[in-house]
Amino acid sequence: MQFRNRLQRIALVVIGSLFLGLGIIGVIIPILPTTPFLLVSASCYAKSSQKLYRWLLGNNWLGKYVKDYKEGKGLPIKVKIISVTLLWFTISYTIFYVTQLSLLKIILITVAVSVTLYIFSIKTIRS
Repeated sequence: MQFRNRLQRIALVVIGSLFLGLGIIGVIIPILPTTPFLLVSASCYAKSSQKLYRWLLGNNWLGKYVKDYKEGKGLPIKVKIISVTLLWFTISYTIFYVTQLSLLKIILITVAVSVTLYIFSIKTIRS
C-alpha cells in the first residue's frame, strides 16, 4: 500500500532512511541489531517509494537481511537476542525511571512480552 499524500511519503522516506542508517551502523557495530532496522526501513520504503524499496532489496550487502526475513528463512539467533535485550532494557528503563502510571507499566510489559514471543516464534537461521 503506497501513501498518496506527499507529506506522508516524504516522512516515510525520511524515517526509512534513518532506520537504514541505523541498520548500516548495525552491520559495522555488532551491538546494534541490523535486521530489525532494515525491516523498518524496507516497510517505510515499500509504502512511500518503490524505487528505494527495490534499491534496498537489490543491494548486495543489505538486501539479504530483508529477503531472508521476507522469504521466511528467519532471523539469526544473534539478532533475536540483541533485539530482545534492547527491547527489555528500554522497556525496563521506562517502567522504573520514566513513568509512574501503573496502567502504562502494565501496557509496556504486555507489549514487551508480546514482541519477545513474536521474535522468538520466528524461525532461526543457522549459520
